[in-house]
Amino acid sequence: MNLKHILDGYKVLDFTHALAGPTTTRLMAEMGADIVKVELPPVGDMSRLLPIKLNGRTSYFVQQNRGKKSICVNLKTPEGRAIIHDLIKQVDVVVENFSPGVAERLGIGWETVKTLNPRAVMCSISALGQQGPLSELPGFDYIAQAYSGITGMIGEPDGAPSLPMIGLGDVNTGVHAACAIGFALLHRERTGEGQYLDISLLDSYFHCHEINVAMYSLTGKSPTRAGHHHFAVCPLGLYKAGDGYVCIIALDHQWPSLCEAMGRPDLVTDERYKTNALRCTRVPEVVAIVQAWVDSLGDTETVLAALEKHRVPCAPVLTIEQVCNHPHMLERGTVRKINDPKLGEFSTPGMPLRFSGFPNNIPLEAAYTGQHNDAVLSEMLGYDAARIKALREAGILHENEDT
Repeated sequence: MNLKHILDGYKVLDFTHALAGPTTTRLMAEMGADIVKVELPPVGDMSRLLPIKLNGRTSYFVQQNRGKKSICVNLKTPEGRAIIHDLIKQVDVVVENFSPGVAERLGIGWETVKTLNPRAVMCSISALGQQGPLSELPGFDYIAQAYSGITGMIGEPDGAPSLPMIGLGDVNTGVHAACAIGFALLHRERTGEGQYLDISLLDSYFHCHEINVAMYSLTGKSPTRAGHHHFAVCPLGLYKAGDGYVCIIALDHQWPSLCEAMGRPDLVTDERYKTNALRCTRVPEVVAIVQAWVDSLGDTETVLAALEKHRVPCAPVLTIEQVCNHPHMLERGTVRKINDPKLGEFSTPGMPLRFSGFPNNIPLEAAYTGQHNDAVLSEMLGYDAARIKALREAGILHENEDT
């Protein structure tokens, strides 16, 4: 079988917008799935209005929606719903990330989907979940982050919590959703049964607590922000060099290597510092020792060279500019150059999932709003040109070549 990628042949009806949902279907597009993105007129996906925008096109939308066909349909009309219901019968997966209850009001809820297509996998992505006391509240990434206890763990101990300037929760949830869809499809291959998936940013964020929840549960003590240095591993933190910051981590088996790198073999057997448990009771002292050594060397390159020589885990804290031009990132395709008809060439994150039997970073393009109305309705549903023209003239179908 000659497949273009691992999901070649699977059809996905995509009602997502912004980031969490589009991340799910973007990953599936990168793996070869046929994605039909349904946009609602007049604007389409809200991310078409976000930065960085050139010639009417936004990099935000392009990054998240390359490789997807776009149809723009008015779902508030019987004719528009009929189109979507016909498409649901043809696909393997339906993905939506409206607020809970909206999909049902638009006529694309799970009860409708499974009646139209019992083999379909449907994935609903939301901030706080489809059920529970918080489920009806409006929410975005940072809302779920705050509820999950993650925001409360970021920042200086005596300062305010901080927000990471990345789509951490949205992207993380999109990956969780893609994982769940893949296994639901595997289950369907075995049983013939479709499946409904309730994936939330709140659950995905809370899933990231590696020690905090157990610590509270077992000790009754709630962990708090620790700033630049971890409270449970020492040393694990950020140290200021002359021209930037360096992240240094030394677990118990790496502590002797760090001591050798610092020229302090005496610390290996020092009764105050010889185990992680002991060092965690003296974090300020350990931090001061390591920082003094970093200060004595000066720039980050010298610090990193000394640590790498002794196999101590370390890294420079890079800027986005430095990451985008780093040879390792470029060679692996972690940083990916893409071309867009309106934006030109620019860098985006590459495909993080790598398969030995398929190419990484397959060529994909983002569609303008409603670009594939005719193609999808004719090829998937058998609508003729006259019928499609009538739908367009009636305002059921919408296109905007400027986006």
